[in-house]
Amino acid sequence: MTTPPDTTAADQLTGHAGEIAVAVAQAHGVETMFTLSGAHVFPMYDGAVKADPPVRLVDVRHEQTAAFAAEATGKLTRVPGLAVLTAGPGVTNGISALAQARFAGSPMVVVGGRAPNNRWGTGALQEIDHLPIVAPVTKHAATLMTANDVAAGFDTAFAQARSSHRGPTYVDVPMDAFFDVGVGAAPVIGGHRSAEPDGDAVARIAGLIAGAERPVLVLGTDVWADHAEDAALRLVEEMRLPAITNGMGRGVVPGGHPLLVTKARGAALNGADLVVVVGTPLDFRLGYGVFGGRDGGRPAAVVHIADSAEQVSGHAALAASVSGDLTAVLDGLLTALAAARQPDPTAWLTMLQDTVAAATAKDAELLGAEADPIHPARIYGELVPRLADEAVVIGDGGDFVSFAGKFVEPKRPGCWLDPGPYGCLGAGMGAAIAARIARPSSQVVLLLGDGAAGFSLMDVDSLVRHGLPVVMVMGNNSAWGLEKGPMQMLYGYDVAADLAPRTAYDQVVSALGGAGETVTDPRLIGPALDRAFAAGTPYLVNVITDVEAAYPRSTFGI
Repeated sequence: MTTPPDTTAADQLTGHAGEIAVAVAQAHGVETMFTLSGAHVFPMYDGAVKADPPVRLVDVRHEQTAAFAAEATGKLTRVPGLAVLTAGPGVTNGISALAQARFAGSPMVVVGGRAPNNRWGTGALQEIDHLPIVAPVTKHAATLMTANDVAAGFDTAFAQARSSHRGPTYVDVPMDAFFDVGVGAAPVIGGHRSAEPDGDAVARIAGLIAGAERPVLVLGTDVWADHAEDAALRLVEEMRLPAITNGMGRGVVPGGHPLLVTKARGAALNGADLVVVVGTPLDFRLGYGVFGGRDGGRPAAVVHIADSAEQVSGHAALAASVSGDLTAVLDGLLTALAAARQPDPTAWLTMLQDTVAAATAKDAELLGAEADPIHPARIYGELVPRLADEAVVIGDGGDFVSFAGKFVEPKRPGCWLDPGPYGCLGAGMGAAIAARIARPSSQVVLLLGDGAAGFSLMDVDSLVRHGLPVVMVMGNNSAWGLEKGPMQMLYGYDVAADLAPRTAYDQVVSALGGAGETVTDPRLIGPALDRAFAAGTPYLVNVITDVEAAYPRSTFGI
């Protein structure tokens, strides 16, 4: 029997490689390990059990769920999530979560098993070189060939994952090396503040804002990830800047705030003379960085602010840009603007607020719709009033979750999870597991399309086994709604877009140890949600919705 890592002598870690790896992970703030059992990584489990305090082991039914749970942990806690996957198919089953984390800037570390060194090249079970597969979707990927490489190798992986621009890293350890005893230096954990921004660039941006008559601020995921949510709200409120939020930027300006104009998004972005985008890429969600210019008008000037230089757009025509610690950037802007003379924003703000009010009134009609079949919006009409301010809402679906983006405005930052620009279905169950662990006293609501549910519903078993109650709300239109409508538009017909009608997914949840019910009457949605929140167990409200009630989208992501 090996002894736990010894950290008493000269900042050294000793023990088998799994114990050393766990000690390094704990030093970086890890409290939970997501996994699916595999012999290649047994030393990690032994290290988790013997650590003081132990690392919580959460085993799931598909490696994708473990990896998505680690990705969501990184988003929610801003500490790298940890997934431990066995060799070969265990690792490849986690690739989509790695790719999602790369696109979303989510800090996570995936540890892979690997066939032993002493059998390499002879055809051992699940023998494959993972690095060429994972390298394109990670910030850093390495094989640690000996037990003595583990301390430094794991420290590098965690440090890379949590440094700007955040993202996923990968390490694997050959099986024989994992069981070996080794030694290594204990990590020295310092601050993780991003680089200081260029002061001249900040001043130029402040000048552009001061001279703008119709400015708009767009706040994205990295505002939350870089711990800049307080600075962002200060800038918005003190300078009376209308703001739009996306990704995990949602909630930075609380839902219902008079300066939150997400519901007037079209009017704001098309009518602005300056759009300042902070902490999110200028991708398809933001028109690739082109705003306004309709009917012969002049397009808005665009400023891009990012947490690291490589995140600044290379394709958009920018009036200015800056990268670095986002709190420093935003507070620097506030300081400069406080001393500057600026146009009176009242007329611009009033127009946007009137547009928000009109959109809200129009939304109320859909949110209270009595249509049969049920309009998906009615689900949100019942759900939103039941959400506490600290509720964590997770979207996993296409059309149904698009409605959530329209109607759910979080009251606090760090409370919204969606797949982000990678658009990967099946991420929600892992995110729900992570959210229930990271936020044990909060409501956790998983919004599922019936298509998305097929990727991961079996992991309700994991929720049940680990005692993790989650409210699941399904918009069940018996179709791949995001594809059905566009294909009909293009061809006049659709194929491969229909699912079995009115499938009783709630019975699947019940069979796995949870509970649920099917709802076909809009008046019964609210009582069903009340039962779900009171259940204390994984509970699915399976609402049969109208397949013809498609989300009115303005982009198809290309």
